[in-house]
Amino acid sequence: MLNLTIMNFLSVALIALLVGLAVLFTMVRYDLGPKGRLARGGQWFLATALGTGILSLAVKLMIILTVTNFPDAVIEPFIEQARIEPVVSEYDPLLGMPASKRFLWQSLDSDPLAANRAGTNTSPYVWRSLPDQVPAPENNPMTPEKVLLGKRLFFDKNLSWDRTLSCSSCHDVIGGSGDDGRPTSLGINDQLGGRNAPTVWNAAFQSVLFWDGRAASLEEQAKGPLINPIEMGMPSWKEVEQRVLEDPAYQPLFEAAFGADSLIDIERIAEAIASYERTLITPDTPYDRFVEGDLNALSAQQLRGMASFQSLGCVNCHFGPNFSGASLFDSRAPLRIFPIYPTPFEQKYELTRDAGAAMAGSGRGSWRVPSLRNVALTGPWLHNGSVSELKEVVRIMSSVQLGHTGHYLVWSDDHKVMTKLDRPALSDDEIEDIVAFLQSLSSRMLLERIKLAKGSRDEAIVSQ
Repeated sequence: MLNLTIMNFLSVALIALLVGLAVLFTMVRYDLGPKGRLARGGQWFLATALGTGILSLAVKLMIILTVTNFPDAVIEPFIEQARIEPVVSEYDPLLGMPASKRFLWQSLDSDPLAANRAGTNTSPYVWRSLPDQVPAPENNPMTPEKVLLGKRLFFDKNLSWDRTLSCSSCHDVIGGSGDDGRPTSLGINDQLGGRNAPTVWNAAFQSVLFWDGRAASLEEQAKGPLINPIEMGMPSWKEVEQRVLEDPAYQPLFEAAFGADSLIDIERIAEAIASYERTLITPDTPYDRFVEGDLNALSAQQLRGMASFQSLGCVNCHFGPNFSGASLFDSRAPLRIFPIYPTPFEQKYELTRDAGAAMAGSGRGSWRVPSLRNVALTGPWLHNGSVSELKEVVRIMSSVQLGHTGHYLVWSDDHKVMTKLDRPALSDDEIEDIVAFLQSLSSRMLLERIKLAKGSRDEAIVSQ
């Protein structure tokens, strides 16, 4: 908006213009018109023609005088907009647009972790708590009977080829955080998988499942590990159905869940497991209590971390009640490029060895955005389980995803604009604050279960 000084200047100019137009029309009416023997219509035509010329000249003069006398108020906003527009409109790495299509990035620091300064993103963000109930699909409504059946199937080791593994083997929901605590999971015949087991807690709120997002529902996801040769290793879904049919305890459970004379097939098996998994949610965290009105639920350090989590741009991928762009709340961009920026972390932790959903040879991976709920309990972290400390995860993500590694030159091929970005690495204190905030996403129930399970294991060791 123009300031008061400019408005006063324009007001004076407008008055002068109106006076000039009045004088012009008077001259035409009483001098030029009679001398030229013009009729009334001719006089109006002459006055309009001359007035239009004067008006056009006056507008140009006012623009020139305004820009000349008030450059800071008039020109500077447009210059500032031009400075930021190419970067914001053409490329947002937080949205996962590939750098190769827009910009050439080049680090100017020999040590990309040399500097320390927080980011300055101040975009508004609305924090939300997790609902205490998961919406079920219309074709698989939840019932207590179906949940009971799904729980039995979830813990049934007979559904693996050598009868040694169940869903719960990799997703411990009794004494663990819904995963197995390993870098990569252990399947039948002691085979190691290639990816870290995601937690099953709050998975029901995700719009796509698996690290590469290849399953669009819990029902679809539940069928995958059963016939994976490295995981549960069943030769086919028919073999899975046969294992269930062999157990006479299942028939009344299926009838209660799906009706009398219902078939026992892979679809109903998956629907039952998915129904049970929709009960595995954790809305009981300090963060949820804080958002719902308990302002004492978070410590001062956690509040600082929460502010940094927003201002740095973490919320651009990990947003919404489930802290994931791949959630049911808003799944416009469930997959993101990872890593975006080249850093030493890429080789140290083999971040690009597996490309996920990206095409082979692309050089960058593409992965589902994981939920950060209970993230402090689900280490080791990343898709390959290569990082054993949460502080290191924060450092890695701030570097390879947010570009906080030093100074960069950004070239816009579309606008032919070169921009310098200054994104120094986070300080240790900033990282500690963010870790403290992430710990506020841990479920009190899970913490109690893990503590109880650990106590039982310790007692068993002592008794031996």
